[in-house]
Amino acid sequence: MTTCVVVKKNGQIAIASDSLVTFGDTRLSHAYEVNNKIFQIGESYITLAGTAAHFPVMRKLLTGMGEDCKLTNREDVFETFSKVHSILKDQYFLNTKEDEDDPYESSQITALIANPYGIFGVYSYREVFSFDRFWGIGSGRNFALGAMYAVYDQDLSAQRIAEIGIHAGVEFDKSSATPLRIHSFEMKSQAEL
Repeated sequence: MTTCVVVKKNGQIAIASDSLVTFGDTRLSHAYEVNNKIFQIGESYITLAGTAAHFPVMRKLLTGMGEDCKLTNREDVFETFSKVHSILKDQYFLNTKEDEDDPYESSQITALIANPYGIFGVYSYREVFSFDRFWGIGSGRNFALGAMYAVYDQDLSAQRIAEIGIHAGVEFDKSSATPLRIHSFEMKSQAEL
């Protein structure tokens, strides 16, 4: 599992993750592989929680979509991830089954997206959220969310708040470890949108 966060504050956006990969009870730390859980597609940075198999698939899939990969607002993210679902099934043999009573097929994806337009979360049934302050995913998310909540109103940058969130996840979640990875940048102004 993992700890991944996004933060938006004072015109700045940050996305961060830990760097531990686990396979059952086995830990693959940064000492053995780089384990970068954040990848870039155009202006967007994306991180995922769940199986490590998602990373190469989603990197290749989203890059291959070209201009069809639109991630600038909630509606575009939904449209893109609806297309992603079809591609995952047709080309990557996605197992869509979770629970018998599920209303929709699952994409088995939990993702955070950060770009100059905002911060977004995507969940298994292609639910898309546009966050105003911060959010987290992965097994360390509750620790990260609590830590970020506790410091958000202090005089801290989005980057610093994200770092605090990841450090809390790493401190208390057995499936998260440093070093952390972080990207931060300025939001586009209303005139640029």
